[in-house]
Amino acid sequence: MRRPLRITATLVVTGLCTAYLIWKIDFGETVRIIRNADLLLVAGAAAIMIGTAVPMAWRWQRLLAARGTHDNLGWLTRAYFVSLTAGQILPSALGGDAVRIYETSRRHTERGGLVAGSVLLERVLGGAATLLLAAIGFLLAVGRYDVGGYIWLELGFVVATAVLAVLLFSRSARPLLRRTKPLLRRLRLERPIRSTYEEIHAYRGHRALLGGVFALTTAIQAVRVLAIWLSGKAVGIDLPPRPYFVMGPLLFLVMLLPFTVNGLAVRESFFVSFLGGLAVSADAAFAAGFLFFLVTLMMAVPGGLILAWEGVRGAVRPTPRPGHG
Repeated sequence: MRRPLRITATLVVTGLCTAYLIWKIDFGETVRIIRNADLLLVAGAAAIMIGTAVPMAWRWQRLLAARGTHDNLGWLTRAYFVSLTAGQILPSALGGDAVRIYETSRRHTERGGLVAGSVLLERVLGGAATLLLAAIGFLLAVGRYDVGGYIWLELGFVVATAVLAVLLFSRSARPLLRRTKPLLRRLRLERPIRSTYEEIHAYRGHRALLGGVFALTTAIQAVRVLAIWLSGKAVGIDLPPRPYFVMGPLLFLVMLLPFTVNGLAVRESFFVSFLGGLAVSADAAFAAGFLFFLVTLMMAVPGGLILAWEGVRGAVRPTPRPGHG
C-alpha cells in the first residue's frame, strides 16, 4: 500500500473508531474503573504475553534448522523481543516481522529468502492456529452467545486461511501464481517474492515438523487468549474464559491490520463492540481493552532494554557464515 493511501486509511479508521468510543463511553466512569483495576491480574497477563516469546523463538529456530540454517536460541529470542518492540511503533505486528527479517538476513547473508520464508511461514501457521481457535470459538458461540456477525466473520477468516494454505503449498496453484510474474517484475519484486515462495514451498517435505510447529503455535495462542481474559477480570468483568476464545482470535487478527499503529482505538472499539453483545458495559469493556493495550506495551520492555544495553556497550554482533549459527 502506498504511503499516502496508508496514512489516509490510518487516519480514517482511527478517527471512526475514536468517534465510536466517544459516543459509547463515559470518560469519568472509565477512568474510575481503570484506577481500581487489579494490577496483579494485569501483571499476570503481561507475564503470559512476554513469556510466550521464548517458545515462539524456539519454533522459529526449528524452522530455520530444517532448511540448514542454524542459530542459537538466545539470539533468536533477542530478535523476537526486538521485533515486539518495533511492532509497537511500526504499523501492526507485521512491521516487527520486517525488522526480524532484516536483522536475521544480515546474520545469514546468503539465506535472505529462507529467513523471510520462515517468518512468513510462522505468520501463516500462527494465522491458521488462531483460526483453528476461531473455529472452536465459533462452535462454542453458536446458540450460547449473542455476538452478532462476529461468529460469521470468524468462519470467513477460516475459509480464507484454507485458501491461502492451498496457494502456498499446492503445486497445482503454481500456474495461477505465474500469472502475477509480469506485475511483480514491473514492481521489481519478482526475485525476492519468488525466493521466499520457493523457501516456503520447500517445507512440504517437513510435514512432521510443520505438524509439531502448528500444535505448539495453537497452544501458545490458546494461552495468550487467557491474557485477554485476565485483562477483563482485572476490571471486574465476570465472564468465564469461553467467550474470550471467540473474541481472542478475532482480536489477534484485528491487531494485524496494516493501517493502524499498534491497534490504537481499533482494539478498544473491538472490545466495546464485542463485549457489549455479552451485556458488558461500554466503560468496563473499554477499560479491559486499554489494560490489554498496556500489556502489549509491556511486551516492548524487554526488547527496549536489549537495544539500550547494546547501545551502551556499542557492540557489533558478528555475522555467522551462511548456514551456520
